[in-house]
Amino acid sequence: MDILLVTISVLKPSQAYVAALCAITGSLAGSLILFAIAHKGGEVLLEKYISHGRGKRLHNWFERYGLVTVFIPAISPLPLPMKIPVFCAGALEVRWSSFTVVVFVARALRYLALAALGQRFGTETFTYLKAHAILVIVVIVVLAVLSVVLLRVLDAAKEDPLAKQT
Repeated sequence: MDILLVTISVLKPSQAYVAALCAITGSLAGSLILFAIAHKGGEVLLEKYISHGRGKRLHNWFERYGLVTVFIPAISPLPLPMKIPVFCAGALEVRWSSFTVVVFVARALRYLALAALGQRFGTETFTYLKAHAILVIVVIVVLAVLSVVLLRVLDAAKEDPLAKQT
């Protein structure tokens, strides 16, 4: 998707953000379909794989870091698997609203940034990203940390009875 989006941004700059919105919509729809399937019956399948080995490590990682395990591959230009964290989120019954917001924000940041870079740097976009890989990684980590803090603050506000009274 990234290469297609940048190509559209280079060849038809006026369509860059329309293509980004289509990419965001398609990615969010696909993630929500898998999330829904896992939410309905994924726990049984997940139980089979989380009792040992890599499955157990992934489950522990998800339990500890929550939706950051979805946010990082969703925003990263590196080829990271999205299906496994999305499936885990559904099977572990993460709230629909939290999941949707995390995937939407991550994909929006990623695809809108790629559209803007494609418009600005043209055919040199991927060269630019490679040359600034450290900066890209730092931005992703900072955004991941901020998302964890925000999610925890929102969860605490929902659980805190004093927060409900004010």
